[in-house]
Amino acid sequence: MSAWNVGTGAGGLAGAVTILEGSSFCISAPNGDVPPLGAYGAFHGDTRIVSRWDLTVDGAQLEALSAYTPTPFRAVFVTRVPAAAGGDSPLVVERDRDVGAGLREAVTVRNFSGMARRCTLRLAVGADFADLFDVKVGGTGLEVPPSHPAREGELVFVAVTGGRRREVVVDCPGARAEGAELIIELEVPPQGCASASVIATPVLDRRVPPEVFSHGLPPEVTAARRRLADWQARLPTVSFTNELMEGVVRRSVRDLGALRITDPAHPERVVVAAGAPWFMALFGRDSLLTSLMALPLDRSLALGTLRTLADLQGREFVPDTDEEPGRILHEVRLGASAALALGGGSVYYGSVDATPLFVVLLGELLRWGLPDAALRELLPAADRALDWILTWGDRDGDGFVEYLRHGDGLVNQGWKDSWDGVTFADGRLAEPPIALSEVQGYVHMAYRARAEIARHLGDGERAGEWDARADALKAAFNRAFWLEDRGYYALALDAGKRPVDSLASNMGHCLWSGIVEADKAPAVAAHLLSPALFSGWGVRTLARGMGAFNPASYHNGSVWPHDNALIVAGLMRYGFVAEAQRIAVALMEAATLFEDRLPELFCGFDRELHPTPVAYPTSCSPQAWAAATPIHLLRTLLRFEADAPHRQAWIAPVLPPEFEEVRLTHLRLGGQSFGVVSRGAEAEPIGLPDALTLHREPMPPRSTPAKRDPCGSD
Repeated sequence: MSAWNVGTGAGGLAGAVTILEGSSFCISAPNGDVPPLGAYGAFHGDTRIVSRWDLTVDGAQLEALSAYTPTPFRAVFVTRVPAAAGGDSPLVVERDRDVGAGLREAVTVRNFSGMARRCTLRLAVGADFADLFDVKVGGTGLEVPPSHPAREGELVFVAVTGGRRREVVVDCPGARAEGAELIIELEVPPQGCASASVIATPVLDRRVPPEVFSHGLPPEVTAARRRLADWQARLPTVSFTNELMEGVVRRSVRDLGALRITDPAHPERVVVAAGAPWFMALFGRDSLLTSLMALPLDRSLALGTLRTLADLQGREFVPDTDEEPGRILHEVRLGASAALALGGGSVYYGSVDATPLFVVLLGELLRWGLPDAALRELLPAADRALDWILTWGDRDGDGFVEYLRHGDGLVNQGWKDSWDGVTFADGRLAEPPIALSEVQGYVHMAYRARAEIARHLGDGERAGEWDARADALKAAFNRAFWLEDRGYYALALDAGKRPVDSLASNMGHCLWSGIVEADKAPAVAAHLLSPALFSGWGVRTLARGMGAFNPASYHNGSVWPHDNALIVAGLMRYGFVAEAQRIAVALMEAATLFEDRLPELFCGFDRELHPTPVAYPTSCSPQAWAAATPIHLLRTLLRFEADAPHRQAWIAPVLPPEFEEVRLTHLRLGGQSFGVVSRGAEAEPIGLPDALTLHREPMPPRSTPAKRDPCGSD
């Protein structure tokens, strides 16, 4: 089986604490240790640079008391040294850890007794330089012994993998090295404390990464803290009178900030990694949708994503990597084994939806603010993407985009990309080439976006051509995918053009795209909110009663927040306000029960069965489009739309009572800044400049008006 079809993770790690910054992350046990097993470790560049990091004091393993993460890239572990004769120990050990270009840990021993204590700390360190792909499936690398000689208080691990020299240097001033351990002697005064500092630095081909940790640099001025603070300072502010709701949005913004990564060749381009721990890399679909959902707060993510994906756009036909001319990538990997897993390169292209979503995001970014120079720079890539849709994407010329892998890549190439992610109602697997329902919706959006771009550039003739394509696709889709006897859309068409008749969440994306005919929308909305699909915490990926349904599966009955965010937007687009509110409130309530952070997915058990949402064991958390979900929900419920080229916006809120009052300030549009206070159906502008027009009504349709469609359905 290919590395792309190995399942959904290496297994859950009970109580594990994960911190991340950019593409680096660390997974540790509740006491701060990194035991040499499973998926624990510190990772940088898709490679595990630390596979063991176990601290003992006077030969005793530390007992976990508490662990918390003040920021996404910092964890504090409060532990104690067990008393030799039982009872309470006077020694408390605090481990303050940062992750970034390596790992830094400040260890503080506090002595709550009346006598001075001499403590011997032993930090056992290991490095196996395992590739993230291997770790994900439960594998490991070969443990590397420390090199000799090393400087005082330093351990150096070296391995040559994939033709590259990889090192990690672990140093602690004042320590001594014994084998693979650092020995630290501390004199702890009565009712006092003593500390030590340990840093692990990765080195690739003898090059030290920029912004490495330093023992002399105070933790509060690290590069990660500075980047996050600078980014947050540029964002609009969002506040709720409901503190629970505000906590969820605040956590979402922090997580998005921590997931931002840059290409060293273009440090000015910021993109968002898909999620920790398995997807700390650029993913086409994930990064495009996340940056689209975050547009009201930050346009830089969208611009950086589009520029980066345009540079990596497919140029030729390479079967092993599923590269095709004009195609937008699925993911980029940097680890030692990436070339093996990616068919010989670091980029894999097996995504059917990233290519139309590229064009969709370009159109959305134009509405929210994109200089014409940047638009013209990106337009050739958008047109190459549209060429792919019309040629390589439509293999048989029937007008629908389908997928079929060329090599040993992903069997399923939509967002439900598990090997069993596309099934008939009786549980049978659909055979590729497969045309997914939501992908046709994305293509419809891409055609509309290209038409809007043409109009913006004064090319009415070309705009009419793309609108005509959108109209034709919409008509064909509703003929081929609508199941009249079921009252819902097929999940897909299989290799024989047979409708894949499962009742699934994908048709909610079709609402979002506007490809649904208005007379069919009420039935779609009713199914989405039916007990078969709606769990009480969100809409399931697959309905109860389908042959493949499993509420504890990855794609066949679980609840995905981003999936629900697009469904909410689709319901609102067709005027189903109460239905949209119901799902939005359920998701926000679920987030408060996940410590304010929506995970990648959670199990689809009925709310009546379990009073709290049930976690999925290998779910990424934080995860990019889950982090962007609360922001998109708020935009949808505010009915906040933009037309930056003409310096106008629309806000017509339908906030549910649970949201109470929402205040947004420092919103930026068309070079202007303003704010708004909303409660229920009321919206009052704050500091609205004369140059900006704010309409307190739904945005009018962008194309042909449709029945019961106050927010812009086609």
